[in-house]
Amino acid sequence: MDENTFTENFNNQRWPSKTFLCYMVERLDDENTATPLDEHKGFVRNKGRDEPGEPCHAELYFLEQIRSWNLDRNQHYRLTCFISWTPCYNCAQKLTTFLEENHHISLHIFASRIYTVDDSGSHQSGLRALQARAGITIMTSEDFERCWVTFVDHKEKPFQPWEGLEVKSKKLCEELQAILRAQQN
Repeated sequence: MDENTFTENFNNQRWPSKTFLCYMVERLDDENTATPLDEHKGFVRNKGRDEPGEPCHAELYFLEQIRSWNLDRNQHYRLTCFISWTPCYNCAQKLTTFLEENHHISLHIFASRIYTVDDSGSHQSGLRALQARAGITIMTSEDFERCWVTFVDHKEKPFQPWEGLEVKSKKLCEELQAILRAQQN
């Protein structure tokens, strides 16, 4: 991913219409050892209504990719995702179902911001259901830097936090924690 794409889509002060999902996979060899599987590292993005073909969310592209890898069910894997928006209700449900069917895979999601387009609040119940199977957190400056170093063609430039990053991350973290703690109706 180029620097501008990263900044335009992961800057938590902005509201881009695209969703980018960066992913990496590690095989867990034992309690203390994880082997990165570099052949399963990259990023996907959603296809919007204004693009040719059927619209598709980044999380669904990601699930297609995972399934195509045919990960050995006798091994354990950790998937780490850095995503520009938390999953919508439908994507959260599909990720939850996938994890329920694939106990050999664990997932941790680091999100830049919270998806709130759905006014009914269903995105919140989707995140709570997903939290039962996956870790979901808001990205901190350290997480943005890790994403930058791992996925951005930064030409040896260090990550430069934007103004207000930490304040916004803290606010979003509090919002996400309130969502995840809320009682389901």
